[in-house]
Amino acid sequence: FDTKKSVPKALKLIQLYEQMGIQKERVLIKIASTWEGIQAAKILEEKHNIHCNLTLLFSFSQAVACAEAGVTLISPFVGRILDWYVANTNTKSFEPEKDPGVISVTQIYNYYKKYDYKTVVMGASFRNIGEIKALAGCDYLTIGPALLKDLEDDDEPISEQLSIKSAKSTDIEKINIDEAKFRWLLNEDAMATEKLSEGIRKFAQDSKKLEDMIKKYINSA
Repeated sequence: FDTKKSVPKALKLIQLYEQMGIQKERVLIKIASTWEGIQAAKILEEKHNIHCNLTLLFSFSQAVACAEAGVTLISPFVGRILDWYVANTNTKSFEPEKDPGVISVTQIYNYYKKYDYKTVVMGASFRNIGEIKALAGCDYLTIGPALLKDLEDDDEPISEQLSIKSAKSTDIEKINIDEAKFRWLLNEDAMATEKLSEGIRKFAQDSKKLEDMIKKYINSA
């Protein structure tokens, strides 16, 4: 939630990597897709040539803001979107083509390709191989070992579902996002608002656990 503090924190992390001989070109700084986080990523990309991965992305408005900021990569969460709809609607299972997470990433991919944004779409957080197959053709997919094994054992062929050519033929309208519009659209999306808040809380808890572990290690040395 703090652009001014996020930028120097990222620069410090890059400095630490470089001290270990790892150049910044090999590093992606992971930042939550809040308005402040997206603006921090924009500064890092434009002024420092530092690549950013915008995470906790659950809505189209977040994706558009990231593209306009020129971030390197986004990680829209397919499975977590599905989880919300299963928990909050009367529908407890979805066919892949009707999966809310699949629909979300498909919309984002098509928008990016139709309007020639360079930001990479990396679908993440999958619950089943049906979701993965439905997004075949997406720039990147990050898939856990268990689902990779399921894919290996699956005999059905995988066909391309997403492509630049098909994206260009969609009639999706171009929009521009400023801070007020971003906050309004996010506020109107109950799923995205709840999942973003939940994700930030979990990241904060994990960060505190890591800090406590490091303190314990230092004090026992």
